[in-house]
Amino acid sequence: MNAVASENVVTAQGLRKAYRNKLALDNTSFSVPTGRIVGLIGPNGAGKTTALKAILGLTGFDGDLKVLGLDPRKSRDALMNDVCFIADVAVLPRWLRVGEAIDFVAGVHPRFDRAKCERFLANTQLNPKLRVRELSKGMIVQLHLALVMAIDARLLVLDEPTLGLDILYRKQFYQRLLEDYFDEEKTILITTHQVEEIEHILTDVLFIRDGRIVLSADMEHLSERYTEVLVSADALPAARALGALDERSLPFGKSVLLFDGKPKAELATLGEIRNPGLADLFVAIMKGTYA
Repeated sequence: MNAVASENVVTAQGLRKAYRNKLALDNTSFSVPTGRIVGLIGPNGAGKTTALKAILGLTGFDGDLKVLGLDPRKSRDALMNDVCFIADVAVLPRWLRVGEAIDFVAGVHPRFDRAKCERFLANTQLNPKLRVRELSKGMIVQLHLALVMAIDARLLVLDEPTLGLDILYRKQFYQRLLEDYFDEEKTILITTHQVEEIEHILTDVLFIRDGRIVLSADMEHLSERYTEVLVSADALPAARALGALDERSLPFGKSVLLFDGKPKAELATLGEIRNPGLADLFVAIMKGTYA
């Protein structure tokens, strides 16, 4: 993700934020290009939420940060005209009526299109008089989607948006987001640790650990750079000699080794090669973090 600054929705250089004795952001630098779907992925406490708060102007920090060309510390009101932020979809107040949720968003976001929201809801079982406590999880997802898709924001920030939902509704949320909301003029930044959930929709990925970006790449580059090899026991010594990034054992004496930057033709002589899943790559790079 090395687009020049003018093509970036977010450009961060040397961000630093400390809470007591812990650095939440430690000389953190990254960029989010325009018209992309970027996953900011890391374990709990890695700095994901602090980075989002900095982008949204919700916390102070040291360093240089531009979001849509503005400094969120100085121009938050102007910035939020073009930014939409959605956190955990499971936290809507249970007493809130559907119509009241629509009224609230219409009152706080200048780019909210009420007619578009109501058109989306017309295809659902949602009634403006229903309270959140009367809705199923699926209906809550539909309400959130209606609110999000009716906001014509240039940057949509999602912080663990499907936490607490089962897999069916998580998949529905992301699929509708992709089909009905995203286009080349919008940018979506998603933070999550449920890597498998979003792998298929991402164009770019940022791995963050201990307040630092440890991987920044587009998905196409990842498939070129990293290779997994499924090897049998007799080929394992030769494979290990090439310096694998990670190794895990499988049944029947098989092993999977992950390599960074090794020629695929050379690795193919050792066994079956394949592109690693984002979750396996995440685990390999984060190894030791959870300890």
